Amino acid sequence: MKSPLRAALTSALALFASCTTPAVQSADSAADSAVDSAMDTGEPHDAITADAVEDSPSDAASRRYVMPACTQSAGPFAPLSTRCQHLVDAQGRVVVLRGINARVEGVFDVTFSDGRTALQPIPAFEASDAARMRQLGFNFLRLPINWSGIEPTNTTPPTYNDAYLARVQATVELARRAGLLVLIDFHQDAYSKEIGEDGAPLWAIRPAPEMLLQGPLTADELARRRTAGQTLRAFETFFGSSTEGAQLRTRFAQMTAEVARRFRDDSAVIGYELFNEPVADDAQCLALHTEVGAAIRAVDPRKLLVFEPPTIRNFLDRSTLASAPFPLAGGVYAPHIYTLVFSGTDMQRQTFTIDTLRASHANAAREARSWGTPTIVTEWGYGPSGIRMEDYVAAQADLQDEFGESAALWLWKERSQGSWGLFDYDAASGRWTERPAYRRALARVYPEAIAGWPKTWRFDRRARRFELEYEGSAMVSAPNVLFVPAAEDFAAMFTVTCDGATVSATRNSETGRVEVPCNGPGAHRVELVAN
Repeated sequence: MKSPLRAALTSALALFASCTTPAVQSADSAADSAVDSAMDTGEPHDAITADAVEDSPSDAASRRYVMPACTQSAGPFAPLSTRCQHLVDAQGRVVVLRGINARVEGVFDVTFSDGRTALQPIPAFEASDAARMRQLGFNFLRLPINWSGIEPTNTTPPTYNDAYLARVQATVELARRAGLLVLIDFHQDAYSKEIGEDGAPLWAIRPAPEMLLQGPLTADELARRRTAGQTLRAFETFFGSSTEGAQLRTRFAQMTAEVARRFRDDSAVIGYELFNEPVADDAQCLALHTEVGAAIRAVDPRKLLVFEPPTIRNFLDRSTLASAPFPLAGGVYAPHIYTLVFSGTDMQRQTFTIDTLRASHANAAREARSWGTPTIVTEWGYGPSGIRMEDYVAAQADLQDEFGESAALWLWKERSQGSWGLFDYDAASGRWTERPAYRRALARVYPEAIAGWPKTWRFDRRARRFELEYEGSAMVSAPNVLFVPAAEDFAAMFTVTCDGATVSATRNSETGRVEVPCNGPGAHRVELVAN
């Protein structure tokens, strides 16, 4: 890693736990001006096409994105495949993923066998968690797993921890039974639990750490660990040009291939996220993603390969546009969107509008188009006690709808650091209690599966109205599937129409799914309105 990049990454990572730094930058100075001056009037935005987003990101601050048409055929992947900017199922429908991250006890590896104090308590994940996720409208789980748990010892040939992988499998099984798909995420934070929070095993830290660390891990302590010399040196080796770095990347790729081999026939697993928040430059990221993706492809030709930009995007809200498509078929671009969360002032959080947040999504659309892939925003979120939390969460969900993004909220449950998530934890009783304000902010009607190629969809919270426009196809006969929140967050009764004609539609109380037949060639419009 070149020293200018290291300096930039050090500065960016130092912002991670800070909420008093200058405003995040948008795509360019024109976009900055537009975002700063835009006011959300509550009126519909003028349309903005995908080409306009690509050519002029500043326009995205004041005009609504319209999803582009597609002439490609779906790829040969399963259970979900790729087609232009979207994911599709075996019936040819566009699939929208609304998911959540869960750090799972025994899977998110933060404990030690040598007597050191565990970094933090990680919540158990039970059948009731998976069922409640599905009831709240989440249809997939992003599951962080760690190299340190999979390959804790350095042996030749490599050996893998069957007990750990059995716990991963058990979590996938709970998700499957609840009707959730799973994205397996090869996760790290500050490189390794030995010097940071999670990630690589001790033997894969090069140069060897000067000091092994332990818990309890606070948010401030994690911020220090992210920018510590031994952490940055470990990233420099892993992503760098030395023989040692190349050997570590090969071992990492072999490890991911072993996981893929075990899950290649699992119909609940949609794919693998190749490396969480890489602290590296563009070329280093692409080299790692290509090597890891190729290793996975050799054993699993059908799952998605989900790849991230350099972690500095979390702070800049933009990344470099690719000069060529992602080199492996089945790729999915996975930025994280945390606008104002780690790099904004209290005043900016008090005064933001939906247009303040739009720039990162417009940039993500440009970036994904340059890679030639769909998008899954695999992390987004906001502290439950943050300024204007409900406005922020609802606005981000509106933008995910506008740009046709799939996305996964960070986080289900947390009883350490910032105590993020949808639940409060009471240490005295050991009980988790749902946060109703957060749940209400997330609640919305959205399309899980679309019987054609979407043009736009939106949910109006005030009017309690959902609208979907799409181009139908003679090749798609399966119905649309909408998620409709429970009565406490939406309405006990609602009316559904297809092209203006009322259709009979029943909500499944366990999943919130509502099937809406509205098929055939030509333009279609589906509306769902609370009674």
